[in-house]
Amino acid sequence: IIKSPAFNSQKILAAILFKITMNSKIDGKYTSDYLWDEKGIVPILKVDEGLAELKDGVQLMKEMKSLDELLINAKERNIFGTKMRSLIKEYNESGIKAVVEQQFAYAKKIIAKGFVPIIEPEVDINSSDKEKIEEFLHKELKKHMEKLDKNSFVIFKLTIPSRENTYLDLYDFENTLRIVALSGGYSREMANDLLRKNKKMVASFSRALSEGLKESLSDEEFNSLIENSIDAIYDASVNK
Repeated sequence: IIKSPAFNSQKILAAILFKITMNSKIDGKYTSDYLWDEKGIVPILKVDEGLAELKDGVQLMKEMKSLDELLINAKERNIFGTKMRSLIKEYNESGIKAVVEQQFAYAKKIIAKGFVPIIEPEVDINSSDKEKIEEFLHKELKKHMEKLDKNSFVIFKLTIPSRENTYLDLYDFENTLRIVALSGGYSREMANDLLRKNKKMVASFSRALSEGLKESLSDEEFNSLIENSIDAIYDASVNK
């Protein structure tokens, strides 16, 4: 994907890497350096260690026992920011509060090490209380942003909300750099349609981006397919 001619800074801001990818090389350069030097794309690292068991309607992140060591590695690899994912499946105020508290607690540690964290409290798109969850989540995110130091910058990665522009006022905080959308299991077409309805929210799609890509495709077929995917996602991000 990274080496495709369509994967460039004209329509892509950043790419999220796994640890193994960060420490791998492309054409003799570490992936993060290749992204920035050759593509002009900002490298970001996934730092969470997966989800804990379901409790109070949510799945918190597992304890990050190796975070300090990983961030030292990330600094060596010229990583700009980090990404960490929780999952909210049911409307449970205690659970949602716990998710937001954990996300911000880790975010502060990451900021202190010189990175910009992506805060990602995903809401299950199949939840019967999705809109209600998002309304409460929105309030909790604002509460924590009000307490965050003004020189501490964050990015939000959020499920596309059922009520349009639910999260738009998070931009009222000067330390919100971006609000990006995860595809969350929606098809690319559906995710793009929903994204278009939300101002100043841009795509951070993985499943929707790679939809239809196969190792068996020829280079020409692969590049054509991913170019069409990138064009459609870019269009949904900016034309609204």
